[in-house]
Amino acid sequence: MNQDTSAAMPPPARGWRHYFTRHMLICVMLGFTSGLPLFILYNLLSAWLRAEQVDLKSIGLFALVGFPYTWKFLWSPLMDRFRFPMLGRRRGWMFFTQLALLATIGSMGFYSPATDLTMIVFLAGLVAFLSASQDIVIDAYRREMLTDREQGSGTALFVNAYKMSTLIPGSLSLILSDFLSWQVVFSITALFMLPGVFTTLLIREPTIYGEPPRTLREAVVLPFKEFIERSGWAHAAMILAFIFLYKLGDSMATALATPFYMDLGFSRTQIGLVAKNAGLWASLAGGILGAVWLEKTGVNRGLWIFGVLQAVAILGFALLAYVGIGAAGAASVTPDTFLLGLVIGMEAFSVGLGTAAFTAYIATATDSRYTATQFALFTSLAAVPRTFFNALTGFIVAHTGWFEFFLICFALALPGMLLLPKIAPWNAPVAPDDTNEAKEAKGVTG
Repeated sequence: MNQDTSAAMPPPARGWRHYFTRHMLICVMLGFTSGLPLFILYNLLSAWLRAEQVDLKSIGLFALVGFPYTWKFLWSPLMDRFRFPMLGRRRGWMFFTQLALLATIGSMGFYSPATDLTMIVFLAGLVAFLSASQDIVIDAYRREMLTDREQGSGTALFVNAYKMSTLIPGSLSLILSDFLSWQVVFSITALFMLPGVFTTLLIREPTIYGEPPRTLREAVVLPFKEFIERSGWAHAAMILAFIFLYKLGDSMATALATPFYMDLGFSRTQIGLVAKNAGLWASLAGGILGAVWLEKTGVNRGLWIFGVLQAVAILGFALLAYVGIGAAGAASVTPDTFLLGLVIGMEAFSVGLGTAAFTAYIATATDSRYTATQFALFTSLAAVPRTFFNALTGFIVAHTGWFEFFLICFALALPGMLLLPKIAPWNAPVAPDDTNEAKEAKGVTG
């Protein structure tokens, strides 16, 4: 594009108007529909199994159904290469996975953990596969829709909407389960996939700058080749190590959150009303602050500041365990609901901020020609702790107790922070605006 045409383009929105644009609204809607299936697996499913007297070790092993989140990069090239007729490459895959998720989630409540545990494992694994597939294409869509300057604020809103979706399976559904059958509860929960379906039908396909893969072989080989050649093997390995370690501690700390609250003596209704609503307001505050902060200071400084906050939040869980569980391991007679709300609010606020900066960092590390594959590779690696390490959390708690478990999680949050001077230097410049004309001139994004 020539200089005159570029100069004629309207400047990007600034101030509060920047957070009320169509792009930001799409980020919120897609964040909610992306997070809902995951929290069904890790909040509602665990509460259901615990209520049906399934032991903690077995519940912890259910984290293995998240296997697809770790290996989704294996089929992500298919989503870069192939497209659905009419809806397009990104919207077509989103629409298909969202409808399949709605049907699969709704069918889970028709089975009983006492007699149909194998079928429940299968359905949970199918939900994880479809959810991981939806994440692949939603992450790619968001990366291609937002400019580099918008990545921080857009991702902050996306991540906080993602976390807010836990209010459905982690609050509303838990409260309903005290009054309705699990079959009705899962059916109602599944209907909350509909906002994502409607959003997919209303949005447009993003514009791709640069040549997307023309064959399946290109879709598989070129994304990995580009990533390695960009900065060399050593730096690529350091990036992958950082992605693996940055969220390890807080991922493990929240793996058995609902059973932890139940072991403290809280009812499912208390958890739904106190814990999850405390998380709601903290997430809203974190979303606003994170969007503004990342816009002003950039992703790198966000990784430093928010990384410290999310590590400190883990110590809040340790405090809750120390106060709420006696030396013998029994729950206190009167659980401290105020402290519960305070700890959960801190976790929702700080970890949400850390996740926003982390996801924005991943987005800026991708090439727009291979967004689905590279984004899936990075987020798959980030999901390894949630899948494999979280599967061990039940055994660790059984051996150490809740208090010592959270101290271990805090220690595991530190190695990722030690890589920040190399991965995201504090004094790195904030990314300039990337207009569509600039993108087209470069041919690639990121």
